[in-house]
Amino acid sequence: MDKITEISEVVEDFLKRESSAGILLIFATVVALIVANSPLNVYYDQLVSMPVVIAAGSFSIDKPLLLWINDGLMAVFFFHVGLELKREVCEGELSNPKNIVLPATGAVGGMVIPALIYVVINWGSATAMSGWAIPAATDIAFALGIMALLGKRVPASLKVFLVTLAIIDDIGAIIIIALFYTENITATALVIAAACFAILWLMNRRNVVDLPGYIIVGVVLWVALLKSGVHATLAGVLLAVFIPMRAKNDRQNSPVIRLEHELNSAVSFAIIPIFAFANAGLNFGNISPEGIFHPVTWGVFLGLVVGKQVGVFAFCWLIVKLKLATLPSDLNFKHIYGCSLLCGVGFTMSLFIGGLAFHHSGINQIFDERVGILAGSAVSAVLGYLVLYWVGKPVHPSVDNLPEKEQPQ
Repeated sequence: MDKITEISEVVEDFLKRESSAGILLIFATVVALIVANSPLNVYYDQLVSMPVVIAAGSFSIDKPLLLWINDGLMAVFFFHVGLELKREVCEGELSNPKNIVLPATGAVGGMVIPALIYVVINWGSATAMSGWAIPAATDIAFALGIMALLGKRVPASLKVFLVTLAIIDDIGAIIIIALFYTENITATALVIAAACFAILWLMNRRNVVDLPGYIIVGVVLWVALLKSGVHATLAGVLLAVFIPMRAKNDRQNSPVIRLEHELNSAVSFAIIPIFAFANAGLNFGNISPEGIFHPVTWGVFLGLVVGKQVGVFAFCWLIVKLKLATLPSDLNFKHIYGCSLLCGVGFTMSLFIGGLAFHHSGINQIFDERVGILAGSAVSAVLGYLVLYWVGKPVHPSVDNLPEKEQPQ
C-alpha cells in the first residue's frame, strides 16, 4: 500500500505542476511519431480511420475517429479557451478594449506575412497555391503547452497576449476556411445554426444561468455547423461568448469561472494529448527527397518559422511605435519576439487546412504537407522556448515601457 500511495502522490504532484500539461502534450506527440514509424503503424492507421457513426432515423453523423477528435473534442477545447478569454475580457487584463489592439494586430500580421511567403515560393502552380493558408494558423494548444513548460519565467500577461492572439488567429483561419475551402454550403444547416445563435443571445440577455440549457443548444449548434460545411470548432467559441459572466441575482456566482475550472483537467490532460496523438503520426518512411524539397513543404516551413515571427513581431512593434497600442507593464519587446516565435507552431489548423487543400487534389501523392507543418512547428517551438527562457521574467515595471524621459541614460 505504501508503494501505491507513493506513486499516487507522485502522479498528483505532477498533475498540479503548471508545466505538466505541456509535458504530456509533447509526450503524446512523440509517442504518435514512434508508433507511426514502428510495426504498430498498421494498427495506428486503423484506429484513427475507424468509422464512428451516430444515427437517429434518417439523420446520421458518419466520420472516422480522427475527425470526431478534430471536430468534436477540439470544439470543447475552443469552448474552454473562449471561457478563459471571456473572463479576461469581462474582469481581467482585457477588460480595457485598448489591450485587445496589440494581440489583434499581431494576429493579422501573423496571418498575412506567412501567407505571402508561401505564395511567393509557390507562385505559378495553381494546385500548390491552394495551400496558401496553411502557415497562417497558430496552434493555441501547443503554443500554450510550450509556454507552460517555462512556468513562472513567463509573465502572466504574455499568456493572455498569446491566448488572445491565437483565438483571433483561429477565428481568422475559420473564416478563411469558410470562404476559400468550403465546397458545399448547406443552407438549411446554416439556418439552424443562426437560430441557435439567436437562442443563445436571448438566454444571455435574460441572464439565464441554467448551464445544461446552454450545453444542449451548443450541441445543436455544433451539429448544425458540422453539417453546414463551416468548421464545427467555431461552435465552442460562440457558445462560450454567451455563457453569463455573473448571475444577475447572485454576483458571487460565475458560470464562466465555474465551467472553466471544471474543464481544466479534461482539456489539459485528455483532450489535447488525444488530439496530438491522433494527428502527429507521420510515417517518415513515406517521405521522399522530392517531397522534402517540394515548394509546398518549404512554403509551409518558412511561412511558419520566418513568416510568423516577422508578421507578429513587426506588426506589434509598429502599432506600439505609432502609439496606437501599449505593451503590458510586465512585458517588453523581447517577450513579444519570443511569443511571435511560438506563434509559428501551426499544428492544429495547419493540418486541417492542409487536408482541405490537398487531399483531393492528387498532388499530395508527391509530398506530405505534414512534413513542413511538423518541421516548422518544431523549430518554432524550440526557438520560442529558448528565447523566452533566456528573457526570463523582467523587473517591474519593464524598462521598455517607461516614458522616454524616464529611460535610463
